[in-house]
Amino acid sequence: MTVEATILPSSEEVEDDSLGEDLTPVEFVPPSLPCEDQDPAETYTFYSEIPSEIGTTSTPCILGVDEAGRGPVLGPMVYAVSYCKVDYKQKLAAVGFDDSKVLTHQTRSDLLEKMCTDEELKSNIGWATTIMTARDISSGMLRPDNHGPYNLNEQAHDTTMALIDQVLKRGVNVVEAYVDTVGPPAKYQDKLSKRFPSIKFTVAKKADSLYPIVSAASICAKVTRDASLIAQDTSGGTWGSGYPSDPRTSAWLHEKIDPVFGWQNIVRFSWQTTRDAFEKSRGVEIEWADDHIKTLSKVTAMFGKQDKPTTVTTGLDMSTRWYGANVSSF
Repeated sequence: MTVEATILPSSEEVEDDSLGEDLTPVEFVPPSLPCEDQDPAETYTFYSEIPSEIGTTSTPCILGVDEAGRGPVLGPMVYAVSYCKVDYKQKLAAVGFDDSKVLTHQTRSDLLEKMCTDEELKSNIGWATTIMTARDISSGMLRPDNHGPYNLNEQAHDTTMALIDQVLKRGVNVVEAYVDTVGPPAKYQDKLSKRFPSIKFTVAKKADSLYPIVSAASICAKVTRDASLIAQDTSGGTWGSGYPSDPRTSAWLHEKIDPVFGWQNIVRFSWQTTRDAFEKSRGVEIEWADDHIKTLSKVTAMFGKQDKPTTVTTGLDMSTRWYGANVSSF
């Protein structure tokens, strides 16, 4: 695969015909946002305090996992986990937790605020989020062949497992986990079960609408993503929802592009949408030396019987001849 210095088409990009919501600032700012001295382009993880009702490591708990922002071309993708005692899960639905996409921006914000301030919810429900920034997502997906591309599914899996791992290390006795799937549910469930054999996993599509503990995680993820996007909005609200299908987002991308550097770190450079916008703007085409590597012999070729040295053909006509001739076998 040839990696271009502009934008590599992303097979992971999510097609979404919805335009998303217009995000307006709300009074509540979630504690899951990075502090002011934190670089907003760096991935950031937040953990709430362990709820007092969970107490010791002997208390069996359930955990839910969901994300927000897989499809947008602007802003981060946020993964979240929420957890509580097994015997508290019946009370979650009564709180009003539901798939975050069916709730309003204000309702979601109110629910997360209650999780942070209401004594009963705060003492029974814990949560954590990882803000995967647009820069870091694209950096992984655009890695050259010699490092291997780090696709969106792999990034999502690793982020999920890191969150679960840290919750366990904080002393939470998770015995059941419910996960909104990324990729084939059975394959993902097997992967998680092998990584955490002491946890019974249920991985399903639309898990955020089936299991209230996943709905709680969905709300944590969505409110955190929305707040992050609002905090970084330098457009005065003109960049729209951030979805590729939003004409306001498309117009902003075409208007604010730099012919050399593209956009600021809020934009996902690995999306097809950004590639198209860059090409239409007639941006400056850049070529990297690594993109011209044609052939690369295996290391084992150095130990063959032939006398010709192993060479690498590049756009710069560089050679590995200076490494010396092949070593004859004894």
